[in-house]
Amino acid sequence: MRQAIASRGSPDSPRCCSSGRRCCGLGGKLDDRYGPKRVILGSLVILIVSAAAILTIDPDRIGLMPVTPPAPGEGLFASAAERAYLAVGLLIGAVAGPVQAAARSLLARLAPADRVTQFFGLFALSGKITSFAGPLLVGIVTAATASQKAGMAVLIAFFVTGALVLARVNPSPPGEGGRRRRRGGAD
Repeated sequence: MRQAIASRGSPDSPRCCSSGRRCCGLGGKLDDRYGPKRVILGSLVILIVSAAAILTIDPDRIGLMPVTPPAPGEGLFASAAERAYLAVGLLIGAVAGPVQAAARSLLARLAPADRVTQFFGLFALSGKITSFAGPLLVGIVTAATASQKAGMAVLIAFFVTGALVLARVNPSPPGEGGRRRRRGGAD
């Protein structure tokens, strides 16, 4: 019984977890084939598009297309707008795991062999220290504009900034020649 539940997920677990779990394996294969930088940039593009899509979903429309708003007493995700929101959430969940794994893979390629643990320690510390920045800025913009959508638009700015910074990163430092690269891996 436990094996059957483990193989298809807990009966009460959300589909997002299943989506993320399946896409982590795909992300690993893409990382091996195309390299972590491309996986991260591709994931950032998906996150940018997803965040923009979420900003266009309202109870009575999806983008420019009017839809029937949810009726009182209908079940959860009964309206088209709610299902669209869920679909975008699944897409975000699908890239969350691969982007995190690819970030670590990229760091392993960039870190000098004699300082890998220091680089991973700094990586973990920087994530913890800056984890407040996104929610704080979303809160400030939401309060200043009285619009949750304007607050959430801040995420797009973070993703675009991250993509622009990453675009300038060379996955194989000069003189390294990709020494930690797996067979068949690309930059």
